[in-house]
Amino acid sequence: MTAIGTVLVTGGAGFIGCALSQALAGSAERWVALDSLHPQVHAERQRPAALHPTAELVIADVTDRAAWDALLEDVRPDVVVHLAAETGTAQSLDESTRHASVNVVGTTTMLDAFSAIGHTPARIVLAGSRAVYGEGDWIDADGHVFQPGMRSHRQLESGQWDFPGATPVSSRADRTTPSPTSVYGATKLAQEHILRAWCGSRDSDLSVLRLQNVYGPGQSLTNPYTGIVSLFSQLARRGESIPVYEDGRITRDFVFIDDVVDAFVAVLAESRSEPDECYDVGLGTAHTIMELAIAIAEFHGAPQPAVNGAFRDGDVRHSACEMDRTVDALGWRPVWTLEQGIAALQEWIDSRV
Repeated sequence: MTAIGTVLVTGGAGFIGCALSQALAGSAERWVALDSLHPQVHAERQRPAALHPTAELVIADVTDRAAWDALLEDVRPDVVVHLAAETGTAQSLDESTRHASVNVVGTTTMLDAFSAIGHTPARIVLAGSRAVYGEGDWIDADGHVFQPGMRSHRQLESGQWDFPGATPVSSRADRTTPSPTSVYGATKLAQEHILRAWCGSRDSDLSVLRLQNVYGPGQSLTNPYTGIVSLFSQLARRGESIPVYEDGRITRDFVFIDDVVDAFVAVLAESRSEPDECYDVGLGTAHTIMELAIAIAEFHGAPQPAVNGAFRDGDVRHSACEMDRTVDALGWRPVWTLEQGIAALQEWIDSRV
């Protein structure tokens, strides 16, 4: 990989940021991680051991303009990897201002700070989200593709989990129209729009990686919104039965952290003719939540998972992506199976707890 100059990573001390630093920080001319070390993610407000030793950690909030001005007095990034975000889908319904502030205003504050000093990074890479698709596309019995929209609270309360007579279609960035069903998803889509407008006007290359459900060693074990793979793992490790929402047939595309890091590396190494690209990053396979829960329970010899009929407002029924376009464009493909990833995560949790 060619030298990538000075790299600024917002949210750079988080799960993905630390893993990415291990892959690239040592080869960058300079690697600066900006992170607030929010207590929901960081149980102890100190530099994570997983952050590469050559990375410079700046503890600051992305919404703090004064912090940006101070940072940019010293740092002129060639590349920005924008990871900083509030990520709780359910939490975003009750803390909409917090999510909008970090995800939307944090992004505009960063761009305003660049504009104020007349600096344009050559490239910005955004960690996007599968949440921008919402329910995405479904296909009915007659073969017609349609977007069913959001499942209402009344629908979920009555146990109507699916859209009758229809089958979900995996999302693809060049085909599926985004239609978020959560505040979190709406703010992530707003990030894309804001960055696309700014980068297009300033001739800065923009790449968006719409990440599916990322999991693996390095995830926060104290954050209740960190992701179900980690949460299920801790329950099973304690010998508890994993509770499974709805009827257990919710589907997700689980992608291992090492594969995600490799996707970022591939995008940063890419020489493109198009200045604005959006890629789906997942395993490309839909697994039900019950399948996930059973696999984790069996690993620990825990009791069988139990469907409890509970639900979360704003949750989508199906989420998975097609990977052919991303694989063709980046020369990258995921290599970790769900079974391999689950085993690696359990071993890491055992070493930490």
